[in-house]
Amino acid sequence: MEREGQVAWITIDHPPANALSRAVLDGLRSAFALVEQDSSLGAAVLTGQGEKFFVAGADISEFLSLGPEGTRANIADGQLLTLEMERQRFPIVAAINGFALGGGLELAMACDLRLASSRAKVGQPEVLLGIIPGWGGTQRLPRLVGRGRALEILLTGEQIDAARALELGLVNRVVAPDQLRSAAQELAAQLAQQAPLAVAAIKRAVSGGLDQPLADGLGLELGEFDGAFRTADAQEGISAFVEKRQAKWSGR
Repeated sequence: MEREGQVAWITIDHPPANALSRAVLDGLRSAFALVEQDSSLGAAVLTGQGEKFFVAGADISEFLSLGPEGTRANIADGQLLTLEMERQRFPIVAAINGFALGGGLELAMACDLRLASSRAKVGQPEVLLGIIPGWGGTQRLPRLVGRGRALEILLTGEQIDAARALELGLVNRVVAPDQLRSAAQELAAQLAQQAPLAVAAIKRAVSGGLDQPLADGLGLELGEFDGAFRTADAQEGISAFVEKRQAKWSGR
């Protein structure tokens, strides 16, 4: 993990393909915890070391050594990590620098926003191994791109390029490979400058209300709005707007 202004850069560095091993999952959890505890950090970018791989998938050799029960526990823990990512107070931007396959795509989908290099390729190839995604692929992918498109990706196991991923809404932006870091930093820095309590409330409202009936989701939104409106930051933001000046957020 390194810091650039108010943005934490978390880089997966597990040669040769940045596969998701037990150690990588533990490292990610520790890195996100460090960002969570540092109120001066307002956003994080998650990427992979090198130009070829974001994350090529799960560490299959580890599956073989763990056996069925150990693998089930490992998958359950990976699912928990993705939920923890969605619950963090700060936004997480995935900078997809290369192949994001299987668990790699699932990890990217647990981020709040996704930027991709034009050379990136994504997919869920688990069906080609006789298994299925286990870290959210069957659940988050349909929520992002719709049932039919998700099933096509899941059932064929085929890789799709960055342009197609953008067309499907699977990624937010596609940039040239040499612009990925600067674009991700610019976006994350913009997010880090927003009112932190409002950012956290928006994340909770979207995650909590997405799969509820609209009326229930609106009730959740109302509760989050009420909580945000009562903060010192809300009063500061409204005053700054009226006075035509830059707001100064305190996180209170």
